[in-house]
Amino acid sequence: MNGVKMLCLSGLTEEQQAAIRLAAPGVEIVFGQPGAETDDVQYKEAEIIFGWDAKVKDIALQEGTKLRWVQSWSSGIDKMPLQQLAARGIMLADASGVHARSVSETALAMMLGLSRGIAAAVRNQQGSVWESPHTLAEMNGGTVAIVGAGEIGREVARLARAFDMRVIAVRRSGGTMPEADVVYDTGRLDDALREADYVVNILPLTEETAHLFHAERFAVMKRSAYFINVGRGGTVRTEDLVEALQQGIIAGAGLDVFEQEPLPADHPLWSLPNVILTPHNSGGHTVRNAERLVKLFISNLQHYLAGETGSMRNIVDYSKQY
Repeated sequence: MNGVKMLCLSGLTEEQQAAIRLAAPGVEIVFGQPGAETDDVQYKEAEIIFGWDAKVKDIALQEGTKLRWVQSWSSGIDKMPLQQLAARGIMLADASGVHARSVSETALAMMLGLSRGIAAAVRNQQGSVWESPHTLAEMNGGTVAIVGAGEIGREVARLARAFDMRVIAVRRSGGTMPEADVVYDTGRLDDALREADYVVNILPLTEETAHLFHAERFAVMKRSAYFINVGRGGTVRTEDLVEALQQGIIAGAGLDVFEQEPLPADHPLWSLPNVILTPHNSGGHTVRNAERLVKLFISNLQHYLAGETGSMRNIVDYSKQY
């Protein structure tokens, strides 16, 4: 397709670059290199950008540039200038589904680490302390409520079923999900929280989900329940979560995302014994995640170049913010 220019910002292997070239004959492609500065002209002339950095907003989104489609490396797009992208008529595709395996593994690891006392044991190991938690739980036979049951939620559900867990999926529109025992729409969120031994939050951050989890919601949960957040930090009112953990309103939490990142060194979450923290790396740049993302991009790229934009996957609906 002559005349089309494409900018790939993130570092790709030679094999991945070759696969992209093969899928886009006739397209002029610039591959950015880690640590190297990409010329501003490339941003101005790119019709397709794979990845994101500050220059995309500062240069490529300005009037008079040629940008028509951005493929994000991230599933979460709440920090992108969605209104500006929409106003320019630029398509944005997210990476939904690409990180399902890695994020779901983190969620299950946190559930196991909290319920089986692994988190406490690791802390005790640092001080050579031989001590068992007063109570230990079993995931087997428990109930997990998955809030935001998209591709990642489906994978969490599949893994949870291996532990003979009852799975409640909470979805915006309700509907069906084969991996779940029951599906509630978001109007029944509190019902799901009351029933759950584990609550796994995988929600994107939108106007509707901001601070969806607050003091009243934690009060609805069982005192023995664990809250896992691998979605977005802004969906939780952090001070309410801290209070719930400190007062024993819930049993513990596993957190990969936070309202403020990096989490400040003096934040009380660091010192709570019933919390597992990871530095927003559940969807990290693993080899397999990169492979899945490049595969998604190539599929979308082939549809785009063929004029089949309606067949492209993961196109963001700006009205829904995801």
